[in-house]
Amino acid sequence: MDKYRKVNMDNKDLELYNKRKNTVYEFICDDDYPPMKFKEMCTFLQVPSGERQTFLDILNELTEEGLIVRSSKGRYQKVGEGTYKGTFIGNQRGFGFVRVEGMKEDFFVPEKNTMGAFHGDTVLIRAADRPKGMKQEAVVIKVLERGLKKVVGVYQKNKNFGFVIPDNLKIDGDIFISKSNSMGAVAGHKVVAEIISYGDKVKSPEGRIIEILGHINDPETDVLSVVRSLDIPVDFPDEVMDSLSQIPDSVSSSDMAGRTDLRHLQTVTIDGEDAKDLDDAITLYEEKGIYKLGVHIADVTHYVKENSPLDKEALNRGTSCYLVDRVIPMLPHKLSNGICSLNEGQDRLALSCLMDIDATGRVIGHKICETVINVDRRMTYTSVSAIVEDGDQAETEKYAELVPMFNLMLKVSDLLRTNRKKRGSIDFDFDESKIKIDSDGKVISIGVYERRRSNEIIEDFMLAANETIAEDYFWQDIPFEYRVHETPDADRVEQLALLISNFGMYFKASRENIHPKEFQKLLSKIQGQPYENLVSRMALRTMKQAKYSTECTGHFGLSCKYYCHFTSPIRRYPDLQIHRIIKENIHGKLDAKRIEHYSMILDRVCDDNSHKERRAEEAERDVEKLKKVEYMSEHIGETYDGIISGVTNRGMFVELPNTVEGFVNVSDMLDDYYYFSQEEYAMIGESTGKKYSIGDPIRIKVRNTDKMTKAIDFSIVYKGEDIFVKGKRKHSHRK
Repeated sequence: MDKYRKVNMDNKDLELYNKRKNTVYEFICDDDYPPMKFKEMCTFLQVPSGERQTFLDILNELTEEGLIVRSSKGRYQKVGEGTYKGTFIGNQRGFGFVRVEGMKEDFFVPEKNTMGAFHGDTVLIRAADRPKGMKQEAVVIKVLERGLKKVVGVYQKNKNFGFVIPDNLKIDGDIFISKSNSMGAVAGHKVVAEIISYGDKVKSPEGRIIEILGHINDPETDVLSVVRSLDIPVDFPDEVMDSLSQIPDSVSSSDMAGRTDLRHLQTVTIDGEDAKDLDDAITLYEEKGIYKLGVHIADVTHYVKENSPLDKEALNRGTSCYLVDRVIPMLPHKLSNGICSLNEGQDRLALSCLMDIDATGRVIGHKICETVINVDRRMTYTSVSAIVEDGDQAETEKYAELVPMFNLMLKVSDLLRTNRKKRGSIDFDFDESKIKIDSDGKVISIGVYERRRSNEIIEDFMLAANETIAEDYFWQDIPFEYRVHETPDADRVEQLALLISNFGMYFKASRENIHPKEFQKLLSKIQGQPYENLVSRMALRTMKQAKYSTECTGHFGLSCKYYCHFTSPIRRYPDLQIHRIIKENIHGKLDAKRIEHYSMILDRVCDDNSHKERRAEEAERDVEKLKKVEYMSEHIGETYDGIISGVTNRGMFVELPNTVEGFVNVSDMLDDYYYFSQEEYAMIGESTGKKYSIGDPIRIKVRNTDKMTKAIDFSIVYKGEDIFVKGKRKHSHRK
């Protein structure tokens, strides 16, 4: 069945469909059931010809869910004990792993047991006997659904055929391309190939080229390759663009009818200099000792109606994607930069969270309402920080009428931040990369993004609104989409405790009691230390990934019980989704039918939103890595001071002050007289007689870069001498 077809069924049809599905599943699981083919089951169950397609949909859905399996002879049967559904993670060397949701450990699948599974496939596996001390193994029984339909890679041309060498290193082998399917590609072209055959043990996978992205050395090609490889939509469908003709360019009086008019309040947006989609504005004043904080969010759902072409495409994208020098928006520019953007001097529709905050920084009351606002000034983080942090005279005079509000913002922000700190909220404040690109897409500099007090002010206000909204709707017991963050696994916390012991620090946690306050204490201890970024990242990697859920299970990182994403509906679908629920509730339209509707769709929407968020994050990481490789390829042979940021059994990672990270391969530098102990996170460097540990300063030379693997190789410079000579190690004469 089409992924979202059930969403559009009415409640009666959906209830009937689910009843039939349960009946079919119980029938197949019955001990007396003999495995049957589709036609045999239709005859046995006397399925009318007009209902056979729905019956087949049910069988296919049960199969996709891993509840039943279809044999090679087409017979349906129940899944046996020790059988699981999961995602196959490939490896260049032929073997793979299968990740099963809810299980801590992945299953190892030897090459002989992969059954032709490709990276990203949904597979059914059977757990094998586990040898003592070894990783849990499994055998792939069946490929349920192919995850990869297209592959991005470099075309390698032969006389009468060619191959696509995949960018994704988890894909085992190249894709064969016949001459007739090459689309005229030449050697070195980056291409998108559609897979037409997944091959077998004898025959290679085969594909056809459907798009030529450009040459591998073109600066624009690398970004486009990442976008295509993750199947991120770029161009909006014609149906979506056609629907924009119904969207007005300005807010009319009829749009404002019935809304709370807040245009008289002093209102600002505070964003980065380059921001164009301004989806949050702030009002703040003091009245009788109470701080009146208004967080006003663009009312996107006024224009994006449920199940409209705009809504379906927004759900399909899930989020906007920010890729160093460009943005792939969730909504077309007419909305994101136009009528929905809270532009200076323009009447705009908003959904507002108006909070009363007392002198201790507690939210003691709130109101959620539809409003009309008009932004007085479009401020930047730079200008506001210059006023509240630096006391810059020119900026203070320029925005004199707003300065009292900015000072009040700083005061209220401090109150909110202090309260969060008391309860144990974790603030990861490590360096983020700031990559500057020229007009040709070439990197001209890489540095550290400066995070200032004004960024924190907006963050504090957004967090307050998100928590307030989530708590309100939790107690109303209405179907809702929450942002949740689970407690870290005890094993990973123990590993972190071991790592930081190298820095002489103690981490207080037990398997039964892991509290965010301990992470907060750790981050406070390392503040200002040279290894601050390193330990912060190590702590972050200990955490589980936050996700969207219909269950309000709390947010570990923020140390709060209630949290949601309310503040960015222009760029995140979860925010848009809850705006729709909030607005229906405000207007008294959340009757039993609509509540049941949201109960039916929200689990699927949450899972999809979480997946699309991870996809966008992966794209952003990959593009950042590519740009760093591109930049450092212009600096081969140059030396830098860095810090050891990680260790493997092959060598160590070194991070430079500009956030670039490279790898020193020491596995071929060690002989019988020197050792490398991963457990102790230390090594003895060949020719140096020096001990290196995580967090140590180190001088390196840029040795090589590889765009295909997104890797940067360093070598150690000791006493002014590069340990590597022409790619080989120097031999030690010390005995």
